[in-house]
Amino acid sequence: MKKVDISIIVPIYNAEKYLNDCIESLLNQTKKELEFILINDGSTDSSEKIIKKYKDERIKYYKNKNQGIGKTRNFGISKATGKYIMFLDSDDYLESNACKELYQKAEKEKLDLVICNFYRVENGHKDVVKIPEFKNTTLRETPNLLLKVNLAPWNKLYKKDLLKQNKIKFVEDLKYEDAPFVVEAMDKAKKIGYINKELNYYIIHKNSETTIRDERIFDIIDIVDKIRNYFKNRKEFTETVDKLTIKILTNYTIQQRLQQEKEVGMNFIDKAFQYIKTNIPDYKNNKYYENRGILRRTIEKNKFLTKIYCSLYRRKIDKN
Repeated sequence: MKKVDISIIVPIYNAEKYLNDCIESLLNQTKKELEFILINDGSTDSSEKIIKKYKDERIKYYKNKNQGIGKTRNFGISKATGKYIMFLDSDDYLESNACKELYQKAEKEKLDLVICNFYRVENGHKDVVKIPEFKNTTLRETPNLLLKVNLAPWNKLYKKDLLKQNKIKFVEDLKYEDAPFVVEAMDKAKKIGYINKELNYYIIHKNSETTIRDERIFDIIDIVDKIRNYFKNRKEFTETVDKLTIKILTNYTIQQRLQQEKEVGMNFIDKAFQYIKTNIPDYKNNKYYENRGILRRTIEKNKFLTKIYCSLYRRKIDKN
């Protein structure tokens, strides 16, 4: 059996428009000791046909009934044979040196988790997203990493033993399943490192999970609750977790300007503010707001102003 240093897990659901770029970015990696775990999660388009045209022996293809991205990623973890694991969404792709850079960093410095910068691509426009620089650390030493690092799984390299030994899995019954997984991996990692290079392309398109706003938005409240419960008996994380709660939920209240159904958006704003107020009664004085602009924090702190902002934004879009 050939040596496998990294297993890259790619959940695939109706990704025919983007899948070629994704797979080719894997096959073109300068590091060769890889396996690509491509999991067809019940696609009804030509995704399977695209996958099968590639004959590289490193591709491990699985076809399942539609189960959702959380369960699909967990299935991928169970099939991984590499020393390390990466995740890649089927509409994203990697720089050709991504695996080599991440692997060398992990091996040289004995890291359980390595995080890199990435490109955010929307409508053909590419922006660099830099993680604030940090030296090798742990979450206990640097709790603010929860606020600095994006809580998505794909711009990261994980030691497989970190996930297996700690039984770290994705939430399977909710949207936004990424955050608790990344939070727990960061918490359990004995050493976390950072590469100041952009190695991942994160693609935003009209019908991506990132841009769709529907009734599943309420899942984010349950996700935040899972994170808070995870840290509930660890007082040293209270301040950071409160900031993270406000950061996530106020971000999603403002995003209700994009909600497909206005009534759903207004209801979510009510529920999100109620959750914040119940769990952080003095939230308006939280230090999270100190780095927000005056206008932004004024709107974010106030449910009524948030609703007005979202309504005015929707009205402007409707006119155009």
